[in-house]
Amino acid sequence: MRRLFAVLLMLIAPTVLAEDVTMAFGEKIPPFCFPETNSGIEIEVIAEALAVGGGHRLKPVYFPFARVPVAFKAGEVDAAMTDLGEDMQPHGGHYGDPAVFYDNVFITLRSRGLKIRRPEDLKGLSVIAFQGADKRYPEWLGPVKQAGNYHEQNDQSLQVRMLNDGRHDVVLSDRNIFRYFSLQLTRTGSFKQQPIQEHAFTIARPQDYRPVFRSAKVRDDFNAGLALLKKSGRYRAIYDKYLRD
Repeated sequence: MRRLFAVLLMLIAPTVLAEDVTMAFGEKIPPFCFPETNSGIEIEVIAEALAVGGGHRLKPVYFPFARVPVAFKAGEVDAAMTDLGEDMQPHGGHYGDPAVFYDNVFITLRSRGLKIRRPEDLKGLSVIAFQGADKRYPEWLGPVKQAGNYHEQNDQSLQVRMLNDGRHDVVLSDRNIFRYFSLQLTRTGSFKQQPIQEHAFTIARPQDYRPVFRSAKVRDDFNAGLALLKKSGRYRAIYDKYLRD
């Protein structure tokens, strides 16, 4: 697989005009983005797609998450990992295909036997979520917050621990982020993950997480490279690198 990827890169990259692409990313979103090492699922997928599709070199620039689209609009970067729901086309943006997507679910301990299908099912339960989740899902989390049972924790490894220890009944998290931190904690040898149950409550929308580029040509190269990564199996391999047991 790696050999096929290397051959694709050698065949394609020399035939095009390569560019350095500065791209705005959030400061830290494990396992999607690790600023200290310029690694993570999203960083690696986008970097390799740009390289395979056009010989371009990704140069990540990190911002507080809310400033990612602001940096793009201000012309500080050539691209942004997301638009955070604001249309970037009036600001010269060209949208690429989704590199990754986030699939938020409610997570409970299987031993509790909880079923979460409607907002009413959260009544009386203690919910811990990522920052700003109540604004994204007010129908579900508004009543929980009003009842004093809603909590936010940006350190999502603590979310895993708190659920496992029974300190909260429900975690709201992206399923891959939760899995990543569960694996990391288990590998310490001092943590044993209890069996969990995922409760889907919203439809995952890949189009909500499209990267945006200032150059239509770079966008097209990225899309072509992303398709090649998926066809070669390299895309799946990047995910497995961070999420396989």
